[in-house]
Amino acid sequence: MSQSGATVSQECITAFNDLKLAKKYKYIIFKLSDDNREIVVEEASPDKDWENFREKLMNATTKSKTGAVGKGPRYAVYDFEYALGSGEGSRNKITFIAWSPDDAGVMAKMIYASSKEALKRSLNGIATELQANDQDDIEYDTVLKVVSKGLAG
Repeated sequence: MSQSGATVSQECITAFNDLKLAKKYKYIIFKLSDDNREIVVEEASPDKDWENFREKLMNATTKSKTGAVGKGPRYAVYDFEYALGSGEGSRNKITFIAWSPDDAGVMAKMIYASSKEALKRSLNGIATELQANDQDDIEYDTVLKVVSKGLAG
């Protein structure tokens, strides 16, 4: 259980294992349920197009207690594949992305921040973690530099 009291649904762990072991998915986007009590899978997809994935994060929304809809934080796991610049082949790194846009609501950002560790602890095999707060943070080249530690070709 997280500091916020949110639990991680079994579906999150199953989907993560399908991504990691079966290579069934390229990415998974997680969100908090509407009552903020459980972390659930919003989408698990085999789509390899980074821009489609990025758009889904940027367009994520959340409802406030007043019912207003605004930008929403998300967690995501992406099976990042890249070629080494030294010509030594390619690598895969399962990357955890905590997406918390600067223009999201304060309450939503706080709840997501306090629930992140519970999800990360449930997912064994994360190689890299990235905190993203604006669109530039989830540009393909920006993420590639972090994930590959500058070794990508």
